[in-house]
Amino acid sequence: MKSVCTIAITLYSVLGSFLFSATCAFAQNGTQNGGGVDFGPKGIIFQSADSLNKVVLRFRMQNWVTYVSKSETDLSAQSIDFLVRRLRLNISGQLVDPRLTYKIELFFSKADQDFITPQAPNIIGDAMVYWSFSQNLQVGFGQTKLPGNRQRVISSGDMEFPDRSIVNGAFNIDRDFGFQGFWRPINGDVIVNLMAALTDGRGRNQAPSLGGGLAYTGRIELLPFGAFKNRGDYFEGDLEHEQSPKLSIGLSGQLNENMRRTRGELGTELYSKTEATTIYADAVMKWNGLALYGEYASRTSPAPLTYLPTDSTKIQAVLVGMGYMGQATYTFLSGIALGGRYAYVKTSDDLAGRPEYGTDQSISGVVAYYIKNHRIKTQLEMGLNSRTNFNSNLETSNYFGRYSVEFGI
Repeated sequence: MKSVCTIAITLYSVLGSFLFSATCAFAQNGTQNGGGVDFGPKGIIFQSADSLNKVVLRFRMQNWVTYVSKSETDLSAQSIDFLVRRLRLNISGQLVDPRLTYKIELFFSKADQDFITPQAPNIIGDAMVYWSFSQNLQVGFGQTKLPGNRQRVISSGDMEFPDRSIVNGAFNIDRDFGFQGFWRPINGDVIVNLMAALTDGRGRNQAPSLGGGLAYTGRIELLPFGAFKNRGDYFEGDLEHEQSPKLSIGLSGQLNENMRRTRGELGTELYSKTEATTIYADAVMKWNGLALYGEYASRTSPAPLTYLPTDSTKIQAVLVGMGYMGQATYTFLSGIALGGRYAYVKTSDDLAGRPEYGTDQSISGVVAYYIKNHRIKTQLEMGLNSRTNFNSNLETSNYFGRYSVEFGI
């Protein structure tokens, strides 16, 4: 573990020095040749004189404290968690040609670095190169979020609650490496978006493995009343106070033939490769400060149980089942927002006898204050989590409270 920490510190030091030197050189060269540096709402922008080369730097951090009670009747602390939940550096821009763009996102908090697998810091979140044939047709190669459920694709910095729901936690397909494409065949009063991905299926930045199989992901979106203001269908809350009702309906699906982890691209390692299908349906509506969002998720597998070859009593299982959630929020012109959320997850009977066999429910309310939209905000969430274990018919529940501060550019 000591060597791992040493490697991590070295990587961070080298990366920090490189970024500082590169951006300073870019700024100096750009200024001498008519380019410039600008600090605006999109971040710190370094741009060459001919505008063909651009680097945009952004950062954000999310600090929170979470309190969980021992039970619904015993309010003494089961746990208190003070945590840098997210600390991220985002680098984007274009090189040589305005149609050739890139996105890099690096993670620096332990909670973001997927320490479960592999047992080493995994700082790479996004590493994508894009080519835009037009405003409505784009392809990309590298690692980034898959076109899955909307709440996962929405940045964690653009949430109206401190974190995503338990439905997302159970069934989202996260990030993967491969090819992605976006096409908008219909644009105007009615909009249709099509997205597709052909990827490895094992999650971000994984070591090579034997065996074939890929993951195939697709998504379609329908916006019957036209575009949201400032792409409001991909941030939570109606911060723009849409003047007329806006609606987006999405449907996503993935077939993962190369599933190596309990939750697809996330979770602990399975004992052998298997296959799973994941389906999502979601919808968001906004109007005059009111935002309504809901989603349904399902994961199935023809062989969800995997066994240790040397000991068949040891099992790792794909998390199969279904879930749904709904949330409603209202954002006042003052920047204060109020909201409520309900989420439900039920695992499949294929997992009977397993610890995860049962249902989970979460209900909570949030008060948020937006100082500078989603970039600088504070949130307080309070709620009740309940679990029913089908094996023992045991029901447990506890209260939780979470205070979060988001700060970034």
